[in-house]
Amino acid sequence: MFFILSKTLNYLMMPLVIITLLFIVSALLKKKKWRRRFFQLALVLLLLFSNEFIANELMAAWEIPATPYQSIERKYTWGVLLSGVAKAGMKPDDRVYFSRGADRVVHTVQLYKLGIIKKVLVSGGSGRLLDIGERESNDLADAMVLMGVNPADIVIESDSRNTHESAIAVKKILLNNAQPTDCILITSGYHMRRSLGCFNKVDWPMDSFSADFLSHPRSYTFDTLFIPKIEALLTWHHLIKETVGYLSYKVAGYI
Repeated sequence: MFFILSKTLNYLMMPLVIITLLFIVSALLKKKKWRRRFFQLALVLLLLFSNEFIANELMAAWEIPATPYQSIERKYTWGVLLSGVAKAGMKPDDRVYFSRGADRVVHTVQLYKLGIIKKVLVSGGSGRLLDIGERESNDLADAMVLMGVNPADIVIESDSRNTHESAIAVKKILLNNAQPTDCILITSGYHMRRSLGCFNKVDWPMDSFSADFLSHPRSYTFDTLFIPKIEALLTWHHLIKETVGYLSYKVAGYI
């Protein structure tokens, strides 16, 4: 039930959904005063959510920063890679399709080739409300093999549907042959807070390596400050999704 409610809440909290609903309510209301107020609120939110500077500042504050490779002073047996970056249902199905966030996979391979991690545990099945049978962890493993990772060094966990379930499944797999200090967690910078919280909750605290960042260095150019951007709406979408997800997991006792 929590899985369904969390997915539904994510849809309802999308900036464009909120703005669209406000415009619809504005059009349907009979009283001119309330029509104007809802229209003005929708317009203000549209300008706010499309402002690149505001969106970037908030996302930069939320994301766990990147770790320079040269600053990693130890080796790890396991790199725990969380899925959530591939497209499902794409045809032909003889290749891997990335939506965004391919950095998670590419940087994991780089950690492997630099000798910082010896093996990769890919965690994540289907996070869709309607399961179509595809398992993203299998796709990510295939992509890493194409990039030069030895198949014998990859372990797949393909049953978990969300971060909480991934934490439980990963601990179960590694419990008898590894310690948390042998592992490093790899996921997007904006997803890392919730991920670390979930693994800490199941008593499997790991070092972290963030990839796939939505924020960028601060800029005061005219277009950043004043021109509405579609990219800002996407940034807000991920920011709201993660903050709502974090709070929901807190209430549910997952972190």
